[in-house]
Amino acid sequence: MAMLDYAVKLTERPSDMIESDIEQLREVGFKDRAILDINQIVAYFAYVNRIADGLGVDLEDFRDNR
Repeated sequence: MAMLDYAVKLTERPSDMIESDIEQLREVGFKDRAILDINQIVAYFAYVNRIADGLGVDLEDFRDNR
């Protein structure tokens, strides 16, 4: 659950992230490499969604063009 809480906060309120958000992940057993992976995956999806939104890409349009 800690990972999901972290992902939601990073997605919805990235400017509110603080060191204790990372510490909570460490406390439940995540190593630094895993925390980096979580962070990169969340950031990647945010990036891709913003690119698609900025270009007006509609998921339905994508499916129709395959």
